[in-house]
Order: sequence, then structure tokens, then C-alpha cells
Amino acid sequence: MRRTPEAPSGGPLIEVRGLRRLYGQGESAVLALDGVDLDVPAGEMVALMGPSGSGKSTLMHVLGLLDRPTGGTYRLGGRDVGRIGSRAAAALRGRRIAFVFQGIHLIPRLSLLGNVELPMLYARMPVAERRRRAEESLGRVGIAHLGHRMPSHVSGGQAQRAAIARAVAPGPDLLLADEPTGALDRRAGQDVLAIFQELNRELGLTVAMVTHDPYVAQHAERIVQLMDGRVVADRPVADRLLVARADAAVDG
Repeated sequence: MRRTPEAPSGGPLIEVRGLRRLYGQGESAVLALDGVDLDVPAGEMVALMGPSGSGKSTLMHVLGLLDRPTGGTYRLGGRDVGRIGSRAAAALRGRRIAFVFQGIHLIPRLSLLGNVELPMLYARMPVAERRRRAEESLGRVGIAHLGHRMPSHVSGGQAQRAAIARAVAPGPDLLLADEPTGALDRRAGQDVLAIFQELNRELGLTVAMVTHDPYVAQHAERIVQLMDGRVVADRPVADRLLVARADAAVDG
């Protein structure tokens, strides 16, 4: 079933104006974001692209409420969230924002199913509901048959699928992915990109991927290019790559 993201009618899910992020003071200060303007409509899949030091990861951290801007405004679903307190930011992240990183960060002592259930356990979701959602989410990424496996007993691609399942099981509006294919081989990376496209298309999930790889960026609908903390290009993807994922074999 396609979701209806919590965005104001006719407005963007993400609205950033004049965003600045300064680290340090005096001569050693680093301006990581320098007046970024960005709108992302609900249901869009966008790539944030740029070389190391361009500000793309800092922007993702601000969008994910993991960091606060030094200046400018950030509105999420019409709400000004740029300077909310840490407790309110954590609560909002738990309800609306999900993350997938290059480092997969599964809990080694938990099964894949247990890992997917974990954020819903922290949110005090009833046992039956979180188990249903976890199993459904593992099925959506093609590894329902591996739910009993421990992270050390699956491939890197299967572990990243489990991390995606964990991210989306609570039902977020926004998925932020930081170099999500960087530690995977080409086939497993392509499967991850295919899953993102499916989540975007079938669930209406807004996806923002941070990448330095033009091939990865071509899977999005739009590419936002950053350089020295500024947006230097913002364009739709003319020849978007649409890919289908392979089945996740038990031992593959």
C-alpha cells in the first residue's frame, strides 16, 4: 500500500533556506555549509552528490536532525525543526526519519529479525505489531527466509538489506542513505539501489542518497551537486537507471 507522507498540501517535505554550518572558531573555523537552499517534495528520490569535503554529509546530518545548523532555516513537513532540542529531535527522528549507512551497524548478538525489531522495541511498540512489521519489512527487501540468521552468517549485501528493513519498518517519511553501496560489490550495490527505487515508487518514501559516485546518482530522479558547502547544480536525471534486484539466495 502506498503511504501518504506527512507534508503540507502542495508543499515540500524538506525546505531549506540559507543553511549554514560552521565548525570551530577563528582562523581554524570551517564553513561546511554556506547558504544552502533546497526543496525536496514528498515522494522524490534525490541524490546529494559531491567530492569529499563538499558538505554533502554535513547536509545529511542536518536533514536527519543529527546536527544543528549555525544559520538559516530547515522545515520538515512544514515544521521549523532546525533548532529544536535534542530530546524533541530524537523523538522526531524516531517517528519520521530513517538512516542507512555505508557501515551496516547490525547488532551482532541479535538475529536479522531481532535487529529489525529493535527500533520499534525502543519506541515501545506492542510485541505482536513490531514482529508483524519486522517480518513484513524483511519480506519487502527479499530476505524473509533469513530472519533467523545472525549478521555474521549472511553476506554483506544481505546484511545491508536487513539494515534497510530495520530503517523502514517503523514507517518513516524520509530515508537518508550515506554512501549505502560503498562497501558492497556491484551486484549487491545494484540490489540496494533497486530496493530504494521500489520503496520510493511503491510506498511513496522520500529518499535522499549521499554519494560521490555518478553511477549511483543516476538511479535517483534528481541530482543536487554540492561544492565547498554550496549547491552548484540541481537537475533532473534525464537517463535514469531503473534496475531490478536479484533474489537474495540463502547463501549468496
